Amino acid sequence: MKRGEDVKASKLDWVTILIVATLAIAGWLNIYAVVYDSQVDQNIFDITQNSGKQLLWMGISVIAVSLIMIMDFRFFDSFAYGFYGVVISLLIGVLLLGTVVSGSKSWFEFGFVRFQPAEFAKFATALAIAKFLVKPQIKVDNLKTIAVLAMIVGLPAALIVLQGDTGSALVFGAFVLVLYREGLSPVIVLIGVIAVALFVLTLLFGPTVLIGALILTGVAVFLYWLITRKVTPKRIWTLLFVVLIPTAVILSVNWVVTDLMQPHQQNRVKAFVNPEADPLGYGYNVTQSKIAIGSGGFFGKGFLEGTQTKFDFVPEQSTDFIFCTIGEEHGWLGSFILIALFVTLLLRIVFIAERQKSKFSRVYGYGVAAILFFHFMVNIGMTIGLFPVIGIPLPFFSYGGSSLLAFSVLIFILLKMDAHRMQMLVR
Repeated sequence: MKRGEDVKASKLDWVTILIVATLAIAGWLNIYAVVYDSQVDQNIFDITQNSGKQLLWMGISVIAVSLIMIMDFRFFDSFAYGFYGVVISLLIGVLLLGTVVSGSKSWFEFGFVRFQPAEFAKFATALAIAKFLVKPQIKVDNLKTIAVLAMIVGLPAALIVLQGDTGSALVFGAFVLVLYREGLSPVIVLIGVIAVALFVLTLLFGPTVLIGALILTGVAVFLYWLITRKVTPKRIWTLLFVVLIPTAVILSVNWVVTDLMQPHQQNRVKAFVNPEADPLGYGYNVTQSKIAIGSGGFFGKGFLEGTQTKFDFVPEQSTDFIFCTIGEEHGWLGSFILIALFVTLLLRIVFIAERQKSKFSRVYGYGVAAILFFHFMVNIGMTIGLFPVIGIPLPFFSYGGSSLLAFSVLIFILLKMDAHRMQMLVR
């Protein structure tokens, strides 16, 4: 390593590091709270318990972060495609040699250690996108560029879908926020948002209502043009396009749910639409999650005092539903503080991305923000019934070694580049 390439402590963004450390430590304490039993002698450092295992992964993450800090700051730019290639190989390998956990063949298992390549595919894809977009001739609004980016994002997402982990695959859709920042037409983003909205509305209200509303709106517009003598062939074709394309999306929803989704995924959709219809079946997780969060009141029941937690009413509470522990034991106030920490972290990352001197660092920074935003929004949203349960962790908070390590690497690669932003090549 050349002289001057190491990171001085004064150059690191300590605000971000402090927030990340706070989230990781708070997550560790809440993981312990999930499994705590006053009738049993338990130690938070016990390696056989989730809290002890999480602490071990916290130590491994610190080692990984330390290695990132002593690396050449140009390493991640130079080997971005190399990282991407390695992760794609691992995603293919796990399909052939992986272990099935909770219905997903997403894990390599080595003794008592499990490793999930999908978590690392996120930062590797962010690096690959940044490497591709850094070329001066690349224009994001070009169809060829969009096609290449779709391949970069779509390949790992498709491999993860084949593993049976649709939730992790959906995270890759967040990269559209990066492309929007780099010049993607807002029309394309708007079309995507409308398509998702139509899908959700069809689930909630059924296709007949929505198609009827579209047809009535189309007829009303046509009659208005007819009365005002503004009917033209171009307008008629535009109106037909605006009505028929959404209708096709609406009619495809039933096919997607019944033919493409697995039974457990169909149950998640049902639970999202109406969890009260089967509170002891497919709606059980969300129903119990809401009860746990609501029972905390304003101040909560107190650390280690959660009754819903103690009696295991909420499944997967250490991972997907860790936010329930905050709501029950620390109440509205604790939930607000946690959400405020995440919002502050996201705003800080956007600020860091914008102050970068190189396009590569900026694009990667927005990739980090997009990934964290999706995880934060969907994880908390699914615990209170705003989103379907898709099984993704709350960053730095949920139990999971692969997740904690991957998010640590994701953040600290950005902090490494930020510490050297004055030395990075301006492109």
